[in-house]
Amino acid sequence: MDQAQKLRNIVKMQQIENQTKSLARVITVTSGKGGVGKTNLSVNLAIQLSRLGKRVVVLDADFGLANVEVMLGIRPSYNLADMIFRGKSLSEIITMGPENIGFISGGSGIQELSNLNRDQIIYLTQKLSQLDEFADIIIVDTGAGIGDAVMEFIMSSGEVLLVATPEPTSITDAYALIKALNRKPEFQTGMTSIKLVANRVSSEKEGRDLYNRFNEVILKFLNLKMEYLGSVVQDMSVSKAVMQQKPVSVAYPNSQVTQSYKNLATHLLNITIEEEKKVGLAKLFSNMIHMKKKQ
Repeated sequence: MDQAQKLRNIVKMQQIENQTKSLARVITVTSGKGGVGKTNLSVNLAIQLSRLGKRVVVLDADFGLANVEVMLGIRPSYNLADMIFRGKSLSEIITMGPENIGFISGGSGIQELSNLNRDQIIYLTQKLSQLDEFADIIIVDTGAGIGDAVMEFIMSSGEVLLVATPEPTSITDAYALIKALNRKPEFQTGMTSIKLVANRVSSEKEGRDLYNRFNEVILKFLNLKMEYLGSVVQDMSVSKAVMQQKPVSVAYPNSQVTQSYKNLATHLLNITIEEEKKVGLAKLFSNMIHMKKKQ
């Protein structure tokens, strides 16, 4: 039995186990370039979803940069690599943040997935499947750009939020990401729902116009259609909160931008997710490992 078949058997066993329990909803947040507010969206969306009664965990998958912990002003004791290679439990690598949200630092664990042996793969999927038991929603904050790790997270996810601003460079890089994704033979359009979030706009109309222009281009040249989740208004409260190392939803709960994040969270919860797109975190990582082994 080759390695690929072993991986498929592991995934199948995990799927059988998952039939008896509810899978967490995994939402991957990404962007074509850095500096467009991707991590701000991930953290504040998590807080708003928590306020709406959901148990939320954020996975910082931008290894090496630790943006989530910097934004929260909290340094975790352990990360994903500590669980994979040093025997730490899932509860030990989850750090609690404001408003009862949890977050996991990826460390170098994500980067080293392709080097895992069979026993480590089984161990990882078993551990991560436990997260489905105490998290309703898992938000994965990826790195920016079109690197392999970002592409693998997107292709392995059932739901993806693509963050873009009205700046021409942001739109161009967002298009480059979708184009690169579309060229991947592993990418299945029917299994991944991609929604645009228009960030730092002056109004909802500007956000809707950005989406319409972007969607028209990818429909024409890539034959893909993207959904629109909503917009986040430009607000100086965000930069003030970042300087305080606090999420703006906590530092300025009555600000206009906080209301934007609340609207996005409400909209997300009103969207019905097809069961095949609710992969859970263990299945997402199994998918990623399988892709890496094929490279």
